[in-house]
Amino acid sequence: MQPVEIYTSPLCGFCHAAKRLLTQKGVQFSEIDILADPDRKPEMITRANGGRTVPQIFVGEIHVGGCDDLYALDRAGKLDPLLAA
Repeated sequence: MQPVEIYTSPLCGFCHAAKRLLTQKGVQFSEIDILADPDRKPEMITRANGGRTVPQIFVGEIHVGGCDDLYALDRAGKLDPLLAA
């Protein structure tokens, strides 16, 4: 299974929803809280090609995007194959 990283904030409902979906799928992920560790925010922006909002989700080296993008991949049946690649 591909490693999954998610940049989050504890105040973000979309972050909680994205983590909930990943947890329901049994996916272990690394969470980077940019409020607790603000020095990581520039890293997130660079990796996400300018994306400044949370969550920013990465599966392996692939930038999935945010919560809506994650759910769209799941609805299209493309999330599980991406995770398993």
